[in-house]
Parts: sequence; structure tokens; C-alpha cells
Amino acid sequence: MEFGGIMKKYDVIVIGSGCGMNIVEEALVHGLGVALVDKGPLGGTCANLGCIPSKMLIFAADMIAEIQEARKLGIEAEIKNIDFGFIMERMKKFIRENQEHMRQGLSHAENLGFYEGEGCFVNDYTIEVNGEKIKGDKIFIASGSRPLIPPIKGLDSVDFLTNETLLQLKERPGRLIIIGGGYIAVEYGHFFAAIGTKVTILEMADRLVLAEESEIAEVLKKELGRRMDVYTNVQAEEVKENGRGITVTATDTKSGVKKEFTAQRILVAVGRRSNADLLKVENTGVEVDKRGFAKVNEYLETTRKSIFAVGDANGQQMFRHVANVEASLAADNAIHGRKLKMDYSAIPHAVYSHPQIASVGMTEEAARRAHRVLVGRAEYSDVAKGEAMMEENGFAKAVVEAGTKKILGFHIIGPYAPILIQEVINAMASGGGIDQIQTSIHIHPAITELIPASLNSLKNTI
Repeated sequence: MEFGGIMKKYDVIVIGSGCGMNIVEEALVHGLGVALVDKGPLGGTCANLGCIPSKMLIFAADMIAEIQEARKLGIEAEIKNIDFGFIMERMKKFIRENQEHMRQGLSHAENLGFYEGEGCFVNDYTIEVNGEKIKGDKIFIASGSRPLIPPIKGLDSVDFLTNETLLQLKERPGRLIIIGGGYIAVEYGHFFAAIGTKVTILEMADRLVLAEESEIAEVLKKELGRRMDVYTNVQAEEVKENGRGITVTATDTKSGVKKEFTAQRILVAVGRRSNADLLKVENTGVEVDKRGFAKVNEYLETTRKSIFAVGDANGQQMFRHVANVEASLAADNAIHGRKLKMDYSAIPHAVYSHPQIASVGMTEEAARRAHRVLVGRAEYSDVAKGEAMMEENGFAKAVVEAGTKKILGFHIIGPYAPILIQEVINAMASGGGIDQIQTSIHIHPAITELIPASLNSLKNTI
């Protein structure tokens, strides 16, 4: 706050209350004066609009899908009712309680100035929020991202959903068109299909989840196609309302043939964009790349000294677990004067579609550009527990450096994939060799045998 022209100055300013809270806490512990600038919602995207609420909804969808698929095991079960209102309210209640808990914590923190509002840079190291100007010796941009809205004709004239606004739905849509085929699209496609919505996915690329192995994308499309309509190589070109709902006109990118799809609602899920532009980072000398993400070096410092960008704001790996590591590393470098480099070589992630996906490290294609590789693959049905589960489509794939036997990448699609891959993540973190996994004893019969089974099948491939 300014009194008589005196601007309030802080040792540290943090923009964003998601992973940025890790930096706030570290700075406060070391007795620094800290300002937190946050436009809300408290807790950031993950806690309020992304990871947490979506997984609370998707867990219900997982239960529904398991019940529906139990018939393959000789079990006939009937789902009598799906209470959409209860599912949504359970999620909203958790978010409200989490926000209140955070607000109480902030109100009791010493040496913390909390500026609740949308801030922007107005000068070097200077931010204006709610009409007040504050200055920081060190600034951390943890402002997150927002849905990317494509320039589709007529889209701005209809009430479309994003991963954020759909959390406020009060009624289940009878039909839903999802524009996009990435992580958000396939996860929410699974959710809505499970609760009874007729879902159509329209993806302009030749496959879903482009960052994954092509074989994984193929299995995912096949499995999702049992429960919804999935179209790839289609470009959505126009959206308009009519008496029946909302119609999307799309063109087949190979044949040029146009087709119309109609639903009650549409969900736009084509990607994310950084919030760095809302901060007007150019006013403090921070450069952004062509996608709008803040440029950072290996120490997570931007093009302006003592200004760091972490999490979705820098666009490196847009996952909350990565953002937390980045925040801690940036705090160490800025507050403690260290020179720690961020390593993205073994970043894991999961996709909570049905089937689930988990990956860590390089794809086979990426690995081949820099290494001689061995590839191993095991089906779920190759191990006793997978056979017992009657899991016919899931598999694990290992990508290993030929000479060193170092794991370069590992990819799984099927039940419990995010849990199964943790063993590989741990091995990669402790050196990356396959010996740790192959020489350890795995419970038999357990689905964890899938991991050593894939490594035992390593071979040269062309």
C-alpha cells in the first residue's frame, strides 16, 4: 500500500496461490517479507478447476465402468441410479472447504501481505493490484494457465463449456460434443459417457493424446469407441445454435467431406494457454515465447534477473507435481543463492481416462533420435493376475538404452497404470538401470509383475 507516495516493498512477491504457496511458505520460514498476489480461486487451478475436482468426478465414473464391465467375469450387476447432483455437490463441497482452510491459514500468517485481485506489472519489479502498487526484490510468477479457445466461427456466440465451467453444471447433458482429443478431452469423455451422456469427440490430429506412444493412442481410441463416438482427422470449423441444440460443422482433413454433429452442449478442450499475458510481463522485461509462455533458463529464471516463472506459466511440463518441484527449486535458487538445474528427463504423468494411461521419460520415437534403444513390451494378459482380470488390451512398454540398460522411457495403458509406473519412476530416480527392478522380488500373482515382464522381453527393433 502507498502512504504519502511511499510504495510498499517486499523481499519476495509471489503471483499465484497454487504451487506458489510452496514459495510463500519457504520465504516466510526464513523471515522474509512476502506478498502473495492472487486473483483466485485460492489454491490455483489444480485444487479448484483441474486435477482435484476432475478426479473426484472421474472416480465415480471409474466405479460405474467397473460395474458395467463386470459381466465379462460372469457378474450381472445393475446400476439403478446415478445421482449427478450428488456427484457434483460432493466435489464442490470439497473445493469450498479447501479454500476456506487456505483463507484461514493466510489470515494468521505473519510477515505476509495478501493481495486478492488481478495484478499486472506496471514497471520494473512493480505490480499493481486493486489500485495499489507493490515492489519486490525477487518475484515468482506462478500465475498458471487458462483454457485455450480456438478461433472457430460462431463459437463466441454459443454457451460452450470448458474444463472450468463444466464444474458448475447442475444438469447432466443428454448429448455432448467435445472439441479436442487431449488429456482433458478423454478424461471428461470417460466421465460423461459413464454417467449416461452420449459423447462425441472431434480431434483434428490423426490420433488422440498426441504426447503418448502411438500404440497407446490406438488402444485408447478403440476402447473409448466402445462407449462414445470418436472421430480423428476432423477439423471443427463452425458452431451454431439451432432448435435441437448446438451444431458443430467439421471437415475431414483427408477427404475434405463436411459433416454436422449436434448436441445439447459442447466442451472445448484443445489445450491451455499461459496467464503471463494477463500480467503484462513485458512491463518488467520478461520475455515470452511464441505460445505466450514465460521464457526461463534451466534455473527457472526468466529473461529478467530475480524474476522466476514456475508451473503452467512457463509451459515446460504442465502438471501440478512438476510445478511443485519447480517452485521448490526456484525458491532454493532465489532465496538461498543456489544454482540448481531443473531436470525434465524423467517426468511422469497419468491420464485418468478409461483405460488409464501412465508414462515417464521418452517415447520410443524421441529416444531413437539420440540413443540406440531396446524395446520391451508385455501385455497385461502375459502375467497371471492380468489373465485373472480378463484384461485383454492393456500393455506396458519399456524403452531402454542398448548399451547401459538405462531406462529412457516407460509407458502403460490399462488398469492401475498410474500406480504400476511408480516402481519405474523410483528406479529412474535412483540411477535409471533395469537391474533394480529385475532383481527385486515381485509378489506372485500380482499385476506388478507386468513391469519386470516388459523388461524381460527387451529386444532390438527396427
